[in-house]
Amino acid sequence: MFSHVMVGVKDLEVSKKFYDAVLGTLGLPPGVANNQRYFYRSPTGSFGITTPINGEAATVGNGSTIGFKTTSPEQADAFHQAGVANGGVTCEDPPGWREGPSGKLYLAYLRDPDGHKICVLYRPT
Repeated sequence: MFSHVMVGVKDLEVSKKFYDAVLGTLGLPPGVANNQRYFYRSPTGSFGITTPINGEAATVGNGSTIGFKTTSPEQADAFHQAGVANGGVTCEDPPGWREGPSGKLYLAYLRDPDGHKICVLYRPT
């Protein structure tokens, strides 16, 4: 559905360290520099971080969440642990199973160093 998602960050190198760590647990290589931005590419899309090109401060989208897919609860836990170890802050409930209208899901939520809410999701088949 999406070709890419881009978020604004205050400190590009701090955010790169964070996203290299969390996205590395999903098998993605470190971010690739491109015009004051870093991109993380997969066969299904790209995720990018940038300092805002308009020169204004980066802000967080209140009510926004960016979700990444994972292949197991263990990989979700590794994502979460890597995030906390690299400047992220846990949010929502602790990583674990949730039951809802869309079935059973394993979720782990973090705030990145800039406060963007991200999560990793495992959906059993």
